[in-house]
Order: sequence, then C-alpha cells, then structure tokens
Amino acid sequence: MTPPQDGSGERASIEVEEFLPHPPAKVWRALTEPELLARWLMPNDFKPVVGHRFTFASKPIPNVDFDGTVDCRVLAIEEERLLRISWGGGGLDTTVTWRLVPEGRGTRLFIEHAGFDLDDPVNAFAFRGMGSGWRTGVIRSLHAALAEVG
Repeated sequence: MTPPQDGSGERASIEVEEFLPHPPAKVWRALTEPELLARWLMPNDFKPVVGHRFTFASKPIPNVDFDGTVDCRVLAIEEERLLRISWGGGGLDTTVTWRLVPEGRGTRLFIEHAGFDLDDPVNAFAFRGMGSGWRTGVIRSLHAALAEVG
C-alpha cells in the first residue's frame, strides 16, 4: 500500500503480488471470462473489449452509501499480460490493474487498485477494507477457482 496522504492530493494504492501455479493463459481466462470471474470476484457482465461498460454485483454495505453495484469500464487489455478497469460506486473513482508475468510453470500476478483519496472518509474506509480483502479473500478465491478450472 502507498503511505497515507498528507493532503498533497496524491492518491493511495493497494498493491498485491501473488504466484499462481497456473500458466498465464489459464489465469487470463479467470480474469476475462465472466462466469469464471464471478466464481472468484463478483457476478458481472464483463466483456474483454476496451471501452465496454459493465458492473460487478456485490452486497450493499449498511451505513455506507454503497448499493452493491460497482460500475466499471475496460480501460486497457493486452491479452495474457494486462487488464485495467475503472472501478466506481459508493464514492469511489479508482482503477484496478491486473498484470500477468510468466514465471516458471506458473504466473506472477500483480494487482494494483489505485486512486484512493485518503482525505475522504469513504475512500479511506474502502481502502482499509479492500486492502485486506484483495490480499486474503480475493486471492484465496482466485486460487480455488483456478484449481477447479480445466
């Protein structure tokens, strides 16, 4: 994670790095096929097309202005190498980037969720919660989904 803000207008990022014992093509499928993506992240109407707008469906968070819908748009795609999307809703205007690097018989996955304004209470709350979520729950779910995929 980038350090807390000092009011300079800089944004904070959540950064995760994980080795996956699967080839990049298989990891790419988990990132870009809607039914596989739903297994480890959230139900969605994703299409791997730059400019495509889609949503992730999550659970609403009580006492926070978040109805459970994450509004997204595909910003960049490099097949089996990079996927970048916008990630908005509930007061967030951020981006998520997945970068895949072949490593031995597997893939080194780098995730960056960037653009959190820690001067904003909603962004700071999301940054804290999503930081642990990306590192534990999401990565664990991705490992499980990849193990199930042929």
